[in-house]
Amino acid sequence: MNNLLIFFALPVATVILALVLQKILKCPLLVAATFFAIYLIVTFAAFDASFLVYAILYTILAYVTAVLSQVICKCINMFLCNNNCSSNGIARISERPITINNTSPCTSINLANEANLLPDRNTRRNNWSCHCCRR
Repeated sequence: MNNLLIFFALPVATVILALVLQKILKCPLLVAATFFAIYLIVTFAAFDASFLVYAILYTILAYVTAVLSQVICKCINMFLCNNNCSSNGIARISERPITINNTSPCTSINLANEANLLPDRNTRRNNWSCHCCRR
């Protein structure tokens, strides 16, 4: 096995693909399980059983990357929401007030129809807020 492949190419590819899968799947455990399945197949198809240790380490790396990506995205969304939401707990979306009953206006919005959080085509981005609170 080439040391450059094991210590550089596979970890970098794992981090990049874990970020992509986290954005698609939105579940760090599924990202880690996917990587473990792929590396398990690669272990016995292309390498010997000693590569199984690296497969486990790359799976842990994928899980940690997915968790960090999830945390960073949540922090960015909260930062954007706190900057966009009004300070009195009322967010104006498409000129219709929505009362939010939390101390932080953007932590959760309980609406029957979450499509109300999307702006109209004629509404400018600066005139509506809490678009990042949609789950």
